[in-house]
Amino acid sequence: MRLIGNIIWFVLGGFIMGLAWWFAALLAAVTIIGIPWAIAAFRIGSFSFWPFGREIVERRSGPVGAAGAALGNLIWALLAGWWLALGHLVSAMLCAVTIIGIPFAFQHLKLAVLSFFPFGKEIVTRR
Repeated sequence: MRLIGNIIWFVLGGFIMGLAWWFAALLAAVTIIGIPWAIAAFRIGSFSFWPFGREIVERRSGPVGAAGAALGNLIWALLAGWWLALGHLVSAMLCAVTIIGIPFAFQHLKLAVLSFFPFGKEIVTRR
């Protein structure tokens, strides 16, 4: 079932949004300062290609790690996150037009929220 869901997802916006995440990662990787953002964007871009069977969870970290993640999320949201969120919102609206696309629209909405907060998250396999 995951395979079928991932194939339909790939066609209904997963491919385009995965490429958008990877493009943002490449832009961030151009500078040495942007490498942490590029790593996070590549990780979430890979998740955006094939999300079914995996999920995003909070990464356990101490207060210093949480503060760093909050600062990284703020910078990311201002520079690239809102563009990616907008792409996921448009994809969600297009998917929601059909009954089959409604579950995929919800996945796009989850990724739109994640577009603002990529730091402090971890991708794990769902059991």
